[in-house]
Amino acid sequence: MSARCPSCHQVILPRVQNPHFPFCSARCRAVDMGKWLGSEFRIADESADADEDGTPAAETLPGEET
Repeated sequence: MSARCPSCHQVILPRVQNPHFPFCSARCRAVDMGKWLGSEFRIADESADADEDGTPAAETLPGEET
């Protein structure tokens, strides 16, 4: 199995031969950074699922009032 660039999906060289690893080029590295900075990529925030005291947020069904 060969590694692929996460941006363009081309087969990439191993880390020792590729200074842009895990990307194939500086361009693909920059495109990926732009997606993070432009908020296209996000890491889920676990605290959004919990109340301030750390307990799980109460789920409400459609039509129910809290």
